[in-house]
Amino acid sequence: MFDSLSERLGGIFERLRGRGALTEIDVRAAMREVRVALLEADVALPVVKQFVEDATQRAIGAEVIKSVTPGQQVVKIVNDCLVELLGGSEDPSPLKIGVTPPAVIMMVGLQGSGKTTSTAKLANWLTTRDRKKVLMASLDVARPAAQEQLRVLGEQTGIATLPIIAGQAPVAIAERARQAARLQGYDVVLLDTAGRLGVDEELMAEMAAIAGATTPDEILLVVDSLTGQDAVNVASAFKARVALTGVILTRMDGDARGGAALSMRQVTGAPIRFAGVGEKIDALELFDARRVAGRILGMGDIVGLVEKAAANFEAEQAEKMAEKLAKGQFDMDDLRQQLAQMKKMGGLSGLAAMMPGMGAAKKAMDSGAINPKLLDRMEAIILSMTPKERAKPEVLTAKRKIRIANGSGTTVQDVNKVLKMHQEMANAMKRLKKMGGMKGMMKMLAGQGGLLGGGGGGLPGPDGAAGEAGGAIDLGAVRRMFGRPGLGGLPPGFNKFGRK
Repeated sequence: MFDSLSERLGGIFERLRGRGALTEIDVRAAMREVRVALLEADVALPVVKQFVEDATQRAIGAEVIKSVTPGQQVVKIVNDCLVELLGGSEDPSPLKIGVTPPAVIMMVGLQGSGKTTSTAKLANWLTTRDRKKVLMASLDVARPAAQEQLRVLGEQTGIATLPIIAGQAPVAIAERARQAARLQGYDVVLLDTAGRLGVDEELMAEMAAIAGATTPDEILLVVDSLTGQDAVNVASAFKARVALTGVILTRMDGDARGGAALSMRQVTGAPIRFAGVGEKIDALELFDARRVAGRILGMGDIVGLVEKAAANFEAEQAEKMAEKLAKGQFDMDDLRQQLAQMKKMGGLSGLAAMMPGMGAAKKAMDSGAINPKLLDRMEAIILSMTPKERAKPEVLTAKRKIRIANGSGTTVQDVNKVLKMHQEMANAMKRLKKMGGMKGMMKMLAGQGGLLGGGGGGLPGPDGAAGEAGGAIDLGAVRRMFGRPGLGGLPPGFNKFGRK
């Protein structure tokens, strides 16, 4: 969503970083460009004015003009202002579900905003993350098959839905859902209310009646981020009639310009609680202002990346892999497992978007320099090998490579590229073994270089201490050991794959 804005801001700050010292004129000129970039991103004009004014006042302060790295200091100031704009630097506040059961969460919004799907996503989130017993109930008697849609989503996720009784009014359904949840021991009941094509009095009256009958603990507004500033206008209208406690922005993975997300908190005062980032049921993320601001400014989202890795972590498989790596072994089956793990975490493009310094790689993928189905093609090549070939790739002859290429729908050149990548990664594992495994590598990497090549603020050292000089991991050493000059720091061999 923020790709265009991120690229514009990245260009502005890159020019600032290249200067040894900044004058007030330089800062004001840069802020004018930031203003244009935000307006082009469809951010509300009053929000842009306030943002630029606050950032400019901070940026022309004495600490910036006299700073050793003024360009970086300006980037930090803009980052701080973005965090405040998106919702503040504090951790996202949890949903109020720690009440006497059942906690009632009411989902409201316009028709077509993704309200029913978001209800199922939130129910899945509460079930898997918070270990809550959840009941879903559809109050939408206006849209054909709306109740049936929620029932099907409940079956897919294994989450209970309130039985459908034809002809029952929305308020009666809501009361029945709360009573059923109380009697059957549910922790949370989600009420999926009806929507309209636009904000009208009938919708507001029905919504107020349901709220009055059930006294919900949370009222979450679901808005489509692709509607831009109209999403903010819808949120303002709902906020005026009901006590909204938060907003869920859907389709945040789309190509919208990001104005809705950047304007929502400032205009409506309602915090963005969750973001829908895909069509799958588990494609819901907690909205964290600090992490979103980091993505916009190209700083990546390492916390989000770690969370994704943890969600897809399989302990038994990881233990087996660790045993093999300790012996310096790495075959084609191991490579296939790594590719499958990357696909679960959003593929190359998803990973590149969350890693600092990977902007060049993501841009190459978006422009077509790298095939977005690269991981699928590589997996097809490996699956076209026999078990013996996967265990010992050195037995592959020219005839075998032709057979594998035909079986996977690729070319012999593609097969050779996969083999080359495997060889490079296997060599890296052997070097790791020579250094004494992971502990030896951590000791070697512990040095004076921090995350940005300076003193503090680095990654945790071998003793777990973070950010102290002498205890941070030197990322340059990591690149020298495992990587090579290429496309945005991708794993060895990825930059050899072009788009067909």
